[in-house]
Amino acid sequence: MPPKNFKRKLPATEDVYTPSLAEQLSYLHFPRPFKNPAYTKNINRRAKNLKNVLGQERERERLERERRRMETAGSSMDTDEGTREDEISSYLSIEAPPSVLPQKHYCDITGLEAAYTDPVTGLRYHDKDVYALIKGLSPSAAKEYLSVRGVNSIVK
Repeated sequence: MPPKNFKRKLPATEDVYTPSLAEQLSYLHFPRPFKNPAYTKNINRRAKNLKNVLGQERERERLERERRRMETAGSSMDTDEGTREDEISSYLSIEAPPSVLPQKHYCDITGLEAAYTDPVTGLRYHDKDVYALIKGLSPSAAKEYLSVRGVNSIVK
């Protein structure tokens, strides 16, 4: 029970709005010059999956080959155009020379890059923990790991 002459203070009638820290740091109300105000989304546009994109690429290549074949047939009838292969660069027909970098070796146990090879079993390994595991393998298990990699060597 409150004291006898106690009067409660009424809250102030004028509420002063203080924005929170998140509202102070927000960029929502700043103008965005990078957005085009006249932009409208095209409703008829749809996303294409990879199968559709590759199919359209093949069709475009086929039409280009047909167009070239018609041009060469019209300009010179005596040349054999079947022996010349059209060279059109696309994602499906990129030809590149072999790499000059050495081939990477991977650990037969973990699949990580392997810098070391066990001289006894011929297994490639990543670090000393994997080497300790290889030392505990039986010769038949080591041979199985080698056969997975495609190496058919005799394990001593």
